[in-house]
Amino acid sequence: MTTLTLVWIGLPFFLGFIIYLLPRLDKVLALGMAIISIGYGLQALLNPSPLNLQLLDNFGVSLIIDQLSGYFILTNGLVTTAVILYCWHTNKTSFFYTQATILHGSVNAAFICADFISLYVALEVIGIATFLLIAYPRSDRSIWVGLRYLFVSNVAMLFYLVGAVLVYQTHHSFAFDGLQGVPPEAIALIFLGLLIKGGIFISGLWLPLTHSEAETPVSALMSGVVVKAGVFPLVRLALMIDELDPIVRIFGVGTALLGAFLAIWEQDTKRMLALSTISQLGFILAAPIVGGFYALTHGLVKSTLFLTAGVLPSRNFSELRTNPINTWLWLVLAIASFSISGFPLLSGFGSKVLTLENLLPWQDIPINLAAFGTTIYFAKFIFLPFGAEDKVRFSFWPSVILLLGGLLAANVFYDQAYTLSNVIKSVATIGLGWLTYGLIIKRISIQFPRELEKFDHLIGFMSLMLIMLFWMVLS
Repeated sequence: MTTLTLVWIGLPFFLGFIIYLLPRLDKVLALGMAIISIGYGLQALLNPSPLNLQLLDNFGVSLIIDQLSGYFILTNGLVTTAVILYCWHTNKTSFFYTQATILHGSVNAAFICADFISLYVALEVIGIATFLLIAYPRSDRSIWVGLRYLFVSNVAMLFYLVGAVLVYQTHHSFAFDGLQGVPPEAIALIFLGLLIKGGIFISGLWLPLTHSEAETPVSALMSGVVVKAGVFPLVRLALMIDELDPIVRIFGVGTALLGAFLAIWEQDTKRMLALSTISQLGFILAAPIVGGFYALTHGLVKSTLFLTAGVLPSRNFSELRTNPINTWLWLVLAIASFSISGFPLLSGFGSKVLTLENLLPWQDIPINLAAFGTTIYFAKFIFLPFGAEDKVRFSFWPSVILLLGGLLAANVFYDQAYTLSNVIKSVATIGLGWLTYGLIIKRISIQFPRELEKFDHLIGFMSLMLIMLFWMVLS
């Protein structure tokens, strides 16, 4: 198993090089790598015994592949497969598939890292590959958005690296468990880097512009898996070190509420989905022990919604409400929105129930409010008029069928959620959310200023987050 794992880790980087040599096989090689990851993720998920690898002992490079990793790896494999299928009949060059494959491999690496230095390398490669994909159209706008993302990412990683050095200075090891007994500034700096990279709380306000301005398949990748590369280590640390669990949960609650509140009033489809991503990442952190399952269902849903939003006739909800959309597109939007709202028969129901059952008492009210907000802003998709017969390119359908099939199949991970009380509560919450949307939210038009998303404010938020983290760690 060790040899197989090492081959799996290195294979996407090797294939990324081969794609340049054999450009006619670019889509096939990229798709093959993603399918291999699906198989590896399932194997890790179903194997109760974790695999621990120690590489380069003198440098403390260590890897852990367990069920938590399996959820995230499976998400990466399914989302990447769907994106490659979506792009199959487009004019994307081999450069795009090379970067997508390298991004896929580096995200996989981040999901198995158990030390701070190898995680740093994986996150830096993710940042570079994501920048190249954002800037792929080579327009002035895409290059600026890509550079903005790259600068924010690199500043985050600078804070993170200083924290990692402080950990090594204390224990002469970069291992995750070395975060115990280190100076408080080490924890604050590492957490700041991961919170920014993962798009958590106010440090995640770089997401709306970046996700909405990127091309549709890149938005699906970023929201489905890339931001989870910053969230996964936070979940891992919360499970490993009891003292860090409350900090992670606090940020989870704050993130869930902030994203839900902003998404309710957003009138741009892709920006609303990006704000929703911020909120849903909070659910992953609010109950770390079941965060892997929630990450899987969220990745499948959000990738489906971004890919579908990319083929809608408009990004403006006001225009979409006056012009019917393709009936089949509406059905895709409805199924995905039902799932993330927690409707029975879809895996979003099980993941939401599981999360709510593993909250601490003080989390119950705010997380239930965030869940209620989720039903409100996804009612925007569900209540769109439909009936048009606009044509949709063929490559769209295999991708969304794969993702929606995953939502149905993932129900097997927690079928105990289907109790009468859970079903009634879920249906009642969704019904009340729809009623609130129809009677109140739909009739009100509020446009929040986007000043806080400007570059200088993003840098300022990093300072505020660092002060907040210092206070939390010292407390």
